Amino acid sequence: MIDVLRHPDYARLFAAQVVALIGTGLLTVALGLLAYDLAGDQAGAVLGTVFAIKMVAYVGLAPVANALAGRWPRKRVLIGADMVRAAVALTLPFIDSVWQIYGLIFVLQAASATFTPAFQAVIPDILTDERDYTRALSLSRLAYDLENLLSPALAGLLLVFISYHGLFGGTVLGFIGSALLVLSATVPAAGPKATSRPFVDRLTRGIRIYAATPRLRGLFLLNFSAAAAGAFVLVNTVVLVRGGYGAGDSEVAIALAAFGGGSMLAALLLPRLLERLADRSIMLGAGLLLTGLTLGHALYQGMQGLPAWNTFLLIWALSGVFYSAILTPSGRLLRNSAHAEDRPALFAAQFTLSHLGWLVTYPVAGWAGSALGLPVAMAILGIMALAGALLAALVWPADDALEVEHEHRDLPRDHPHLRKHPVKGARHRHVFVIDDEHRAWPTHG
Repeated sequence: MIDVLRHPDYARLFAAQVVALIGTGLLTVALGLLAYDLAGDQAGAVLGTVFAIKMVAYVGLAPVANALAGRWPRKRVLIGADMVRAAVALTLPFIDSVWQIYGLIFVLQAASATFTPAFQAVIPDILTDERDYTRALSLSRLAYDLENLLSPALAGLLLVFISYHGLFGGTVLGFIGSALLVLSATVPAAGPKATSRPFVDRLTRGIRIYAATPRLRGLFLLNFSAAAAGAFVLVNTVVLVRGGYGAGDSEVAIALAAFGGGSMLAALLLPRLLERLADRSIMLGAGLLLTGLTLGHALYQGMQGLPAWNTFLLIWALSGVFYSAILTPSGRLLRNSAHAEDRPALFAAQFTLSHLGWLVTYPVAGWAGSALGLPVAMAILGIMALAGALLAALVWPADDALEVEHEHRDLPRDHPHLRKHPVKGARHRHVFVIDDEHRAWPTHG
């Protein structure tokens, strides 16, 4: 897998991702401590609002940011977003009221909503070989999981020597380091066709491609399934471990590490599996298995109570495996579903739509768990995950590798890509035959 790091530009960009993630992890710990200083026992409500602001920024701003930044060089966009994030982190230690946290976090997450989709869209332009790109996706998944595991430990080590305000300094250094690494890399320019389109077209293009492509509609539903099961883990692990098992903080960390370790294991195994099995088979299979595990766990807890501690850790580890198996291949679907000039818009749409699922499932996990009990909350989220997986199986055709059926409103009657069924009016449906590179292009403008 690490062979892909021999590509110098990708290696620099991957390093930029890693140092930015470390900075983000330190920021998460520091924000929790800052919220407690400012709000005391209401710190949980403050952090809940911060997470909600993050999701709202991700859902609402990614397509807008992509459309606005579409005419600028992509390297400048990435560096500019990093510098905005660094500037926000630099000011956080000096604030003295909760509303200032909310405002600054919105700005920071708006910059992240600009940076992340643009960064993700650059990678397939650098790694044009599909095997290399698949390995890069697994490395990216590993980076996120390692950040979840290592950043809290690093923050704890640093807090032995410095106050939590110093962690914001680490965040600043992470974002500045990311900007410098991006500066040192060669970032391919976006296609001229994408930058010349009208603003409204650039704003809506990613969503339109998404809606027109069956495999991406399936991806959206599977993202929702992953969010439903994952939200319970991320929101209620501390409640299960502390309240249910009567354990301490170290056991909470062990439980989360089991989930993250399972996710890392899947990321390590997926490159070889994806050489033998279709994306659809792996992702749908993982979605159904994750759903079954969640519902089975909910049923057992409702009838028998908590499972043995080791069994619980195994359930969390398997949940991490299936969760990662759904999410990791998604970049391959996006790469194969759009022309190069449309990828930034499509990755921005993915960023928005995938976080839309979390915006729905995070509150359900918290509120249902508090009001109805954890087994009922898990069952509700499991049913939501099942609905997503079953609908994904319906909308994502099994013969996706051969042809894709979708709707166009903007193709002329004599367009060369229309192989079957003549156009009849503005709204029409046709079977679109894939090109020689085995890609199905859903839109042409």
